[in-house]
Amino acid sequence: MVENTIKFLLNNKLVNIENLDPNTTVLQYLREEQFKSGTKEGCASGDCGACTVVLAELDTENSGQLKYKSINSCITFVGNLHGKQLITVEDLKDGAKLHHAQQTLVDNHGSQCGFCTPGFVMSSFALHKHNKTPNRAEVLAALAGNLCRCTGYRSIIAAAMTSSEAVAEDSFAQHYQETVAALSELEKLPTPALTGNGHNFIAPKNIDELATALINEPKSTLVAGGTDLALAVTQNLAIIDKLVYLGNVAELTTIKETDTEIIIGAALPYSDFIDTLHHYYPELGEMIERIGAKQVRNTGTLGGNIGNASPIGDMPPALIALGATMTLHVNGQERTILVEDYFVDYKKTVLKTSEFIKSIQIPKPTAGQTLKIYKISKRIDDDISAVLAAFFIEQEVDGKGQKIINIRLAFGGMAAIPKRAPAAEAVLLGKSLSKELVAQAKAALATDFQPMSDVRASDKYRMTVAQNLIEKCYLELQSANARAVIETRVVNYA
Repeated sequence: MVENTIKFLLNNKLVNIENLDPNTTVLQYLREEQFKSGTKEGCASGDCGACTVVLAELDTENSGQLKYKSINSCITFVGNLHGKQLITVEDLKDGAKLHHAQQTLVDNHGSQCGFCTPGFVMSSFALHKHNKTPNRAEVLAALAGNLCRCTGYRSIIAAAMTSSEAVAEDSFAQHYQETVAALSELEKLPTPALTGNGHNFIAPKNIDELATALINEPKSTLVAGGTDLALAVTQNLAIIDKLVYLGNVAELTTIKETDTEIIIGAALPYSDFIDTLHHYYPELGEMIERIGAKQVRNTGTLGGNIGNASPIGDMPPALIALGATMTLHVNGQERTILVEDYFVDYKKTVLKTSEFIKSIQIPKPTAGQTLKIYKISKRIDDDISAVLAAFFIEQEVDGKGQKIINIRLAFGGMAAIPKRAPAAEAVLLGKSLSKELVAQAKAALATDFQPMSDVRASDKYRMTVAQNLIEKCYLELQSANARAVIETRVVNYA
């Protein structure tokens, strides 16, 4: 059963949306339909944070408690709001009394022109909902997606670091149980849909509904976080005829572990699985922290990063290096392939008509294995890679030292698709690393790729960097092996 309406809480008020074009973003809805102009449009691409709002949703993994997260309203479609609470800057204050997130900015002189201020307030609000005494590193992570042109960040950071531990409960805390109850009722509603201007949106609630929707409308466009797809609407003025939202499909929004692998649902946001991946692969966790800002990671998904088949997506090279697999589903039938076999050509994949990505399976590490990841971009945070290199190396000790018994060197930004470097791998496989061998591998890399030149980097720069990253990996492995020997000697001596 499908109900042609989107229902959510706008602050503490239940809202129904009908007969609205599903290409409408949350930012447009707030400003043009609700006349809430506190939320600003700066870039319309999820880069500046002026449009930041907060979503509260039920956390089924935590006894139905509320989970608050900051998002970019400029690249979130309005249909994604169904069953959630949308919190905006206008409703933070209690009567004439400013909210803690607002008052601390005033006290620390953290605003000048004020255009970016609402976004900073909302990011700080979301942070303090989970952590009332954040340290500087936590504040920097929370605010990394918010840009200010005139104030400077010291006062803003100081404001966000101000403890909210002794602050009286805000209206959202006071209505917490009411909100939980209201969202629980919304969960029971039929599958939501939205139609406007002849365009359609549907949000299936399970994998069978999703499969049926795609069989009935095979030309539908899938959307999860929308952090890339929405740019087609906001930047290129495209109109998407049929949107199918994946964020309500239970089977696509889970993370599971077995003895040998981590299974991540295709529509699970980065912020829900980053800690798990960081535990097993610290360098992968650190790289994910550089995939967009907090707002982007709160909505962007692994399935989306793979599915759009971009040659500069950051996760595919890492997954290829790890030998990860992905499960594809169509009309009740499933198949599992290697992630590296998913990509055919620029923006072309092996997906069949009506088929979709269900999950991604990442092997857990074992002894002797190393994963090295290098993201080369002009900025540390919130930037697209010129080159993303991911190296998986498995070594075993033989009479001559550490021999490589398995190796996968994967790159993004070097070709029309993310791919491995077979010639360079062949040079290194079965041998012990040395300066001479690494020099041969660097030379072989030139036969693996013919990089393009674009606004991010020239072909020569990309090749030089990629070659040097192989050498960097070698030097880091040599250093790690030397430290291991020293540590062993210290232990034995003790």
